[in-house]
Amino acid sequence: MFEIENHGWLHRPCSVNGRSVYGIKGTANSGEVFEEVETNGQKIERLTGRKPKYYRSGTAYYDEVALKIVEALGYQAVGFSILGDKGATYSAAQVKTALLTAGPGSIIICHMNHPEKETAEGIIAAVPELKKKGFRFVKLSEYHLR
Repeated sequence: MFEIENHGWLHRPCSVNGRSVYGIKGTANSGEVFEEVETNGQKIERLTGRKPKYYRSGTAYYDEVALKIVEALGYQAVGFSILGDKGATYSAAQVKTALLTAGPGSIIICHMNHPEKETAEGIIAAVPELKKKGFRFVKLSEYHLR
């Protein structure tokens, strides 16, 4: 059901100047970009036996230099098109509403790492309606094969 990919070691925006996004301080230079990406990538590879293909930084922010570093390390940088649960702060109704804005090719981000929040309930409510509209759910690698 899931692919384990790279979301960074410390969940930081990916920049070479420390840019802060959503109040989270970004990486400050190319060395920190490398460490943010590769420390987690290597850990995932040790645990799963597979090097991740995709990387999404904390906040999905990249500056142009950091993006070049990510790509030079062999990752495809990705973002998202729908903020599904706003960092697990949305109610179930807000999650459902957000997901129902999906269009073809949408990438939805939700935070399953907060089971005490209402993200799961919102997803459970939205998925049947999306399926009725003809949507199907695929892994990122399956979508990119097209």
